[in-house]
Amino acid sequence: MSTDQKQASGKKNLLRGIGMAGAVILVLNSIIGAGIFALPSAVAASAGILSPWLFLIVGVLVITIVLTFAELASYFKESGGPVLFTTSAFGPLAGFSTGWLLFISRMAAFAANTTVMALYLGAVIPWFSEGIGRIVLIVTICVTLTWVNILGVKEGVRAMAVITVFKIVPIVLLIILGMQHVSGDILFPDTLPKIDNIGSTTLLLIYAFVGFESATIMSGETKNPKETLPRALVLTPIFVGIFYFLIVVTFISVLDDPAAEGATLIDVGRELMGPKGALLITFAAFFSIGGNLSSIMLAVPRLPFALAEKGLLPSWFGHVHKKYATPSNSILMLGGLGLAFALSGSFVWLAVASSLTRLLSYVLCIGSLPIIRSKATEEERAAAYRLKGGYTIPIIALMVCLFIGAQSTLQSWLVTGGLFLVGLVLYAIAAQGRKEADK
Repeated sequence: MSTDQKQASGKKNLLRGIGMAGAVILVLNSIIGAGIFALPSAVAASAGILSPWLFLIVGVLVITIVLTFAELASYFKESGGPVLFTTSAFGPLAGFSTGWLLFISRMAAFAANTTVMALYLGAVIPWFSEGIGRIVLIVTICVTLTWVNILGVKEGVRAMAVITVFKIVPIVLLIILGMQHVSGDILFPDTLPKIDNIGSTTLLLIYAFVGFESATIMSGETKNPKETLPRALVLTPIFVGIFYFLIVVTFISVLDDPAAEGATLIDVGRELMGPKGALLITFAAFFSIGGNLSSIMLAVPRLPFALAEKGLLPSWFGHVHKKYATPSNSILMLGGLGLAFALSGSFVWLAVASSLTRLLSYVLCIGSLPIIRSKATEEERAAAYRLKGGYTIPIIALMVCLFIGAQSTLQSWLVTGGLFLVGLVLYAIAAQGRKEADK
């Protein structure tokens, strides 16, 4: 095996530094980001007093997808997640397309959330909202997260652990103080309002729960991934669903007009604790988005790394840092692209199709389960996290993805198609490089 091939494989060089706690933190920060701070009023405008229950129902539906991913993850020890699932089932082209679209989607989300962080902090310190202050903040965020994750996977997880505390604790305080405003009429209303446009509302809600697949991307750096990842994948979304339910119950109970345009959790903090409460929730939002950015920077570079392992991208993407044992080139690429897109704003057209792109990758992964099951040995099947009820749960998960994906606009489908064509071009370039190397 050549030096480049060894670097591209990297399987023996990545450190398994993520335990159960680290996996839970990764899933938690991948799911809870900016969405919960913006969604309650939009959902309340459509579903009214049923908003908390709608969050809970969508959370239960998403768990069917999560459970399917939990079984898929239990068949693999290497990094890559969705890339490994679809490559094993459908071949390298499907694996590359899945990995490429997920990478672009998460990179666009990284850039978008970075600019949102500037907006939130700018509400407290106006210097950060525009001009040189905004540029300094975005550069600092991107460079710091890139450097921390190059230093090592444990350092990346520790950074997320600190951020998680800062974003969860203020919201828990908000829930505790807001419970005094919750009544039985709100939890169990006598008259049920009509939900306007259930399809688009569900599409909006699904955004609050996606991101869990990031943990499967890091199997190669997780201790005992066949046991750790399924448990983290199942337990964390259950907590998140209950957490969202309590947040939205508080939101609609405290505010006089929760469906008002522009209403946020900051308004709830102001109602309960005055200006200090508004400031507290502003910083909670800042750290929530920061945790989401950290999880993206920690997990997403493993996508191009996994593609390089499979020979679907040049070996440069599979380089492992000699000192820190991290996929440093892929981390640098995500940090550099995220910084450029955040500063320019040109990432917006990608963000439009990000939800649809994610759902398409879910469909491919769910579809890969029967093939992966059939290919597994008796020993692998015995060690895997096997779902009850045969294919009942995966079929429900597939129907959920197809229904929600069908609510997307034509523009989203066109942008996704464009991204897929870009992926095909890159795949062809990589294939040509492999042919020349074999000569």
